Amino acid sequence: MDPNISSHTLHDMQDKEEVDALFHAARSLADGKIKEAEYIIEKKYPFIPIKRESRKATTRQLMEQFFRDGFIDRYSGKKLVNPGMLRTMSVKIPKAFPYQPNWKIDECHIAYWDHYPTLDHIYPISLGGKDTPENWASTSMVYNSAKSNFTLEQIGWTLKDKGDLKDWDGLSSLFIKIVEKDQTLSEIKVIRSWYDITKETMKKFNVL
Repeated sequence: MDPNISSHTLHDMQDKEEVDALFHAARSLADGKIKEAEYIIEKKYPFIPIKRESRKATTRQLMEQFFRDGFIDRYSGKKLVNPGMLRTMSVKIPKAFPYQPNWKIDECHIAYWDHYPTLDHIYPISLGGKDTPENWASTSMVYNSAKSNFTLEQIGWTLKDKGDLKDWDGLSSLFIKIVEKDQTLSEIKVIRSWYDITKETMKKFNVL
């Protein structure tokens, strides 16, 4: 392989070979040549089963990834917000900031789609990507859904820089402050869970 060939050129070459294989197979099918079409696909664009890894990230690992990425959406560059803070806002001001368990768009504040952090596999598990931190990226539900099982190269995205926790911590510090000020929030299981994990992670990252 020529070392001077760029990755973009390699991608174009691969794309041409794949499309050519599909074209010739389709033409063979149009001529009624089933076996020939089968041969072309098996030779030029074969089906290769991919062993998919299972998803194993715990809630604690998710939070650590959000802190590791500085609560920045690695696909869009937008700021993300600690899940516990968003849920707390829905508890304190439910009319202005509603939450719906299934995130129905007409019943749940759009911030849950735009700023709630989720974990995505940069190289999709469905394509053989690893379920390891090296292949994880924080992103919003909107971008997670849009990316689906595509690679960054396939949809023309790039990985954005991580954020600096000194500049933005996803409102984690304020979340801790609010819960500690209003002890009734600690009685709400989901908020207590995010509180405990957030505080533990902040200590680990030396930002508490």
